[in-house]
Amino acid sequence: MLINGNENNFNELVAKDLVLVDFFATWCGPCRMLGPVLDDLAEDRSDFDIVKIDIDENQSLAQQFGVMSVPTLMIFKKGERVATKNGYMPKELLVNWLNEHK
Repeated sequence: MLINGNENNFNELVAKDLVLVDFFATWCGPCRMLGPVLDDLAEDRSDFDIVKIDIDENQSLAQQFGVMSVPTLMIFKKGERVATKNGYMPKELLVNWLNEHK
């Protein structure tokens, strides 16, 4: 499931077993390239949620998690961040990375 998150619902959204968080910006080219990959992933898999966080609208969240460039992808398990990667990733690499943290 693909969910638009924000500062008000973030903690609730990442409290599940496995959550992929995409810190992005609308003006970011690589973020726009990653969008369809995440859409495909959300359609293919139901074993985790994908939470999208617009860094321009949620600056305190971006600062809290040290987001210095976009896209920044983070994997959360039960509210705890377990992994971080920066930049665009093709679907196959993204799936492999997620599977490492199941």
